[in-house]
Amino acid sequence: MALFEMRKFVAPEFIFGVGARHRAAFYAKNLAAKRVFVVTDPGVVAAGWLDGLLADLDQEGIDATVFQGVTPNPKDYEVMAGAEAYRQAGSDVLIALGGGSVIDCAKGIGIVATNQGQISDFEGVDAIALPGPPLICIPTTAGSAADISQFAIIVDTPRRTKIAIISKTVVPDVALVDPETTLTMDPYLTACTGLDALTHAIEAFVSTASSPVVDVHALAGITGVQQNLLTAVGNPGDLEAREKMMLASLQAGLAFSNASLGAVHAMSHSIGGFLGLPHGETNALLLEHVIDFNYPAAEARFQKIGEALGVPMRGRRPADGRRAILEEVRRLRTAAGIENGLASRGLRSDALHELSENAIRDACIYTNPRRINVADIEVIYAESL
Repeated sequence: MALFEMRKFVAPEFIFGVGARHRAAFYAKNLAAKRVFVVTDPGVVAAGWLDGLLADLDQEGIDATVFQGVTPNPKDYEVMAGAEAYRQAGSDVLIALGGGSVIDCAKGIGIVATNQGQISDFEGVDAIALPGPPLICIPTTAGSAADISQFAIIVDTPRRTKIAIISKTVVPDVALVDPETTLTMDPYLTACTGLDALTHAIEAFVSTASSPVVDVHALAGITGVQQNLLTAVGNPGDLEAREKMMLASLQAGLAFSNASLGAVHAMSHSIGGFLGLPHGETNALLLEHVIDFNYPAAEARFQKIGEALGVPMRGRRPADGRRAILEEVRRLRTAAGIENGLASRGLRSDALHELSENAIRDACIYTNPRRINVADIEVIYAESL
């Protein structure tokens, strides 16, 4: 009998390290780019990162069209506007410069530019017939790992929920992971994105699609966030902490891209489309409650998560270990500045059933370690208020 189940592991080419962003023009030239389409947002432009990219492209004689019509939690109509702008510009290569919202929007633009139709047509797993144009990603946050993942998350505005698009065709061609770009993140964004990375790593480790290769990256991601997040939040200019958080985000991304996620993300996607709250913030507020629900179904795995979080697990009774893990996750969240619950952010109890109905249909729910139904999700939402 085989010891391990058969698993696939997909990752793009990536360069990690300070200065990696300056390789964008080199890769665009290698991809025979004549006119690149740069997807970004106003915050990244204001931080100055676009100027450097355009200068690098100009030095190689590569024309660029800039699209910055992306908002947090990218909307279906933003993707469609970007795809039309891409066509009109006659572009042949995409460069995404920004956080997860920008990168997911760029993925969506590529999907629609090649396959036509509406972005909502591609919801689910392996629903994309043709790969999009070449995509180079330069992430400017440490958390989403959209730059190396098989996921694109887009708000379906008519339904007021997020849809998950999962396909090998949305894995970028190259990711230029430069920790220096995260120096301009404010402390709260640092906290939200860092706890997003922690959630990725924890959910991937207990996913029903986990594997030994995934496990290595997931546990390293958990430890990296636990040891470095509060330093990065408290001292945003600490490049060493930024490097370690970017590495933790990358490792968590390699894990979840291949093992998928669980109930935290399914529920967070539902809230994100409904209220427009920051994705990492909703993950952070849901995480401890979902861990508590899932714990009986993956106790041995959660014990390893506890060890990765620096919680002494040896010799503890199961109930004590569970409580200690929840306390550490709560401590990290509140120390990073994410306090109170979802009610203080506008979520009302009369919306919980609708949110739960959307969450149960999310692709991430299928790899949750414990079977879950709409009533369970409603209870978890209520606990998170």
